[in-house]
Amino acid sequence: MNSNSAWVIFALGSAFFAALTAIFGKLGVTGMNSNLATFIRTLVIVVVIAGIISMRGEWEKPSGIPMRGWIFLALSGIATGLSWLCYYRALQLGPVAKVAPVDKLSVALAIVLGVVFLGETLTWPIAVGGLLILAGSIVIIAF
Repeated sequence: MNSNSAWVIFALGSAFFAALTAIFGKLGVTGMNSNLATFIRTLVIVVVIAGIISMRGEWEKPSGIPMRGWIFLALSGIATGLSWLCYYRALQLGPVAKVAPVDKLSVALAIVLGVVFLGETLTWPIAVGGLLILAGSIVIIAF
């Protein structure tokens, strides 16, 4: 695999860890407030990521980060937090086998948003893949 396709390894890693997130989250949120569960998860993430950045020596001065970066990372953080709150509540209320796949409807939505707001190219394989994800979510929700 060449460096141009290294993203596939990380994307597959993301999918694997997201699957574990669903299973561990479902087990962890049982019998507790889903918002508190999300908070605990967030604290663990902060500690783990801070440890990785420290071990790799990747800390930077905040003043070196452009304001545009701060704004969009803050907005991304807000969106992530709201997504996690919804996700954990959904896991608390529904089966992981339905919640996790419907959550991945975000992939189809990201395709549309990428085309509309970022000017990304919509190819046939991407369009068909997005439509299949949409169709799968509809089947899971409806039946």
